[in-house]
Amino acid sequence: MDKNYILHKFLNGTATAEEINRLKTDSEYASYIKIAEATPGFQLPEFSADTNIEAIRGRLPLQPQVRRLNPLNIFLRVAAVVVLVVTTYLFLSNSNTNFSTEIAQRESFSLPDQSEVVLNALSEISFSEKDWDDHRDLELHGEAYFKVQKGKKFSVHTEQGVVSVLGTQFNVFARGSQFYVKCFEGLVSVAYQDTLVKVPAGTYLRVQNNQLIALETTTEGAPSWIHYESTFENASLSAVLDELQRQYPIKINNQSVVNKRFTGSFTHKDLNVALRTICEPLQLEFKIEDNEVMLYAKNSN
Repeated sequence: MDKNYILHKFLNGTATAEEINRLKTDSEYASYIKIAEATPGFQLPEFSADTNIEAIRGRLPLQPQVRRLNPLNIFLRVAAVVVLVVTTYLFLSNSNTNFSTEIAQRESFSLPDQSEVVLNALSEISFSEKDWDDHRDLELHGEAYFKVQKGKKFSVHTEQGVVSVLGTQFNVFARGSQFYVKCFEGLVSVAYQDTLVKVPAGTYLRVQNNQLIALETTTEGAPSWIHYESTFENASLSAVLDELQRQYPIKINNQSVVNKRFTGSFTHKDLNVALRTICEPLQLEFKIEDNEVMLYAKNSN
């Protein structure tokens, strides 16, 4: 006889003792027998629908109060949100992109047209990325080297003048009253006060004491500072020491040193070497204490 049929008879109470023993000896069906024998002892908990409903109501939050809103208040709130969104959009769309460097820091980056810029220490550049496709204009405070992709006119605005190109490599130095432009490739146009000067590759233009100096030649293929070295030609000692303080976190005391001029270069990687390079040709001594450098003439205290 089929065991499923015997199990059915067992669950209905019609199976014989022999049929029940037959099921118990079968491992597959023995568990059913144990379950069936255990279930008569189970007792269901008492259930009260009314009691459960009251318990559920007690856990529900209180009915919220309905407050009538003033249409004018709603309008003012919506208007305030709109003004905030529009103001934020205008601010973000008109804000400039800025790059700046600290003492002894150099920064390289690309402009939106993939022109390359290397920013020297203590310098800053600002431009509008949103309008870049129409106006390749930027502002410079300090010194930067540019490799400009060909395209529309590219202009560097400084406090002293404007440098414009179509695509070339050049360096701009604009600090205080000092302003010079070196062209390494192509042609650069420099607008200074009411004068427009063309600066071809291999030459540079200097402005000293608000006076425009004639074009001078240079053999450099790129500014030396991008290779961590500052180079000078007949520069005042104060200008050399200012640059030294931009490349090293130091303070220089040179009050006892008379006016001198320097031609040469110094490294950005070793302060002692840099000071020796500057001081030895000028017959100067130096002493370093913490971050302060004292300069004095040789054989004096």
